[in-house]
Amino acid sequence: MRLTLAFLAATTSLTLLGQTPQTAPADLVLRGGRIVTVDDRTPEAQALAASGGTIVAIGSNADIAKHIGPSTQVIELGGQLAIPGLIEGHGHFTGVGENRVNLDLMSTRSWDEIVQLVAQAVEKAKPGQWIVGRGWHQDKWLSRPDPNVEGFPTHESLDKVSPNNPVVLTHASGHASFVNKKAMDVSNVTRETTSPTGGEILKDRNGNPTGLMRETAQGLVRRPDLTDEEIRKVLTLADEEVIAKGITSFQDAGSSFGTIDLVKKMIDDGKMHVRLWMMVRMGNQALQQNVDRYRVIGYGRNQLTVRAIKVTADGALGSRGAWLLEPYSDKPDSVGLVPAAVTTLPTTAQIAIDHDMQLCVHAIGDRANREVLDIYEAAFQKNNKSGKTLRWRIEHAQHLSALDIPRFGQLGVIASMQAIHCTSDASWVPDRLGDKRSEEGAYVWQKLMKSGAVVTNGTDAPVENVDPIPNYYAAVTRKLPDGRVFYPEQRMSRMEALRAYTIQNAFAAFEEDTKGSLSVGKLADITVLSKDITTIPDEEIKSAKVTYTIIGGKIAYQVR
Repeated sequence: MRLTLAFLAATTSLTLLGQTPQTAPADLVLRGGRIVTVDDRTPEAQALAASGGTIVAIGSNADIAKHIGPSTQVIELGGQLAIPGLIEGHGHFTGVGENRVNLDLMSTRSWDEIVQLVAQAVEKAKPGQWIVGRGWHQDKWLSRPDPNVEGFPTHESLDKVSPNNPVVLTHASGHASFVNKKAMDVSNVTRETTSPTGGEILKDRNGNPTGLMRETAQGLVRRPDLTDEEIRKVLTLADEEVIAKGITSFQDAGSSFGTIDLVKKMIDDGKMHVRLWMMVRMGNQALQQNVDRYRVIGYGRNQLTVRAIKVTADGALGSRGAWLLEPYSDKPDSVGLVPAAVTTLPTTAQIAIDHDMQLCVHAIGDRANREVLDIYEAAFQKNNKSGKTLRWRIEHAQHLSALDIPRFGQLGVIASMQAIHCTSDASWVPDRLGDKRSEEGAYVWQKLMKSGAVVTNGTDAPVENVDPIPNYYAAVTRKLPDGRVFYPEQRMSRMEALRAYTIQNAFAAFEEDTKGSLSVGKLADITVLSKDITTIPDEEIKSAKVTYTIIGGKIAYQVR
């Protein structure tokens, strides 16, 4: 009390003498650029100051000058754009790291190219070592492999280059994998093996497995689990990758309790830079027994939050595993695959409510989205809860019935979407759905926003590259590589796209009070870009680069 009174007396004396109290020097100052805050109270500024990991002042260069002291680190923006730290709204963190270790097949354009990459990997591998890769997509190949079944190759071509090393190559979506005969032998998959519920072992006309494992059938492949040391390595690589792309927070779409334990240890050891918000992906029994112990908010100075549960309600459109109301236009005998988890989802919903967890359900097809909305609505009514208060999410929400679009806003369900999926998939979406369904409900961002729904953005990495720049470009243009625009009326404005990558992702994680905008009192998480993506012509957006990634007022990444 004496110290407080003395301070007030000194302050009053200085004021009476016409002097003002001295401003404490900031730890970090950014000045000389355009700062877009995503805060309506102060939408733009030239400079900001941060101390102790939080923002303490925003204003003009002159306003912030008084916060500069001898030890203040000053970043001269030189006209560059500073925005709130970008938040990856839906990705797979370990998957990002694994893509740095395994074969990256994302840019491949033929099955022959993939076989060649596997052959090169076999030359370097030990006998019996698994060859692992991810990222291929049959609809992006320049030609169909010969022979093929439903456009997918058969395993013989892999067998020739890898007779003794098991091979598993995961589809870009993560909802199918292709294996060679050695992998099937190790896993005891034969022509007599039946497809599991919610999955399919694709077989040729003679009943022999082709090597393609759809959805839950991937679980039949007995690939060895990663060791703790290997997981630590991929977590480190993922951290390096995302901060270099300007991402300050990453919403991880489903990890085990064991992975969460390792993340905590890495945070304790000071080995993690990005902030993680993680969904738990475990069965109902494990959730009942452990979820209270793992639920955590702001662990390690706001580096880790675990407050959501992840469930999968269907597959992906590319592998024809998405659950549709009507059959696929290019496969009239199928409406997709239904994982067993759908039958247990009401129980999961009750666990989420009882333990104050968000529920985040993967749903891509219109039937899956309807089923999930029905289950959410029933849970809200049963427990007398408001969906707007619970902030439950549907992850992807890619293909919707016109009847269900308004329900997102009415129920307060967040549409956690990925803009880059639209332009990546658009060339073949009408093949799967037909033109009418594509126009009515495919990636309908504006229709959802007009319903009152919160729409967020992410990349679903490693399904797509975790880089936010092409994702932002996709959101504001919906332009395909060949120049066509996929239903342009659903494009986002520049600021809608920025908000979807910042404050709306924060809102979708109950974190809007601490991040998502550059506001005094919030975490000093800032992304600096070489070009102003909110104003430059569309085609220039793709050339913008991350120059600084700042997390908690400290430089986590700087371009060299």
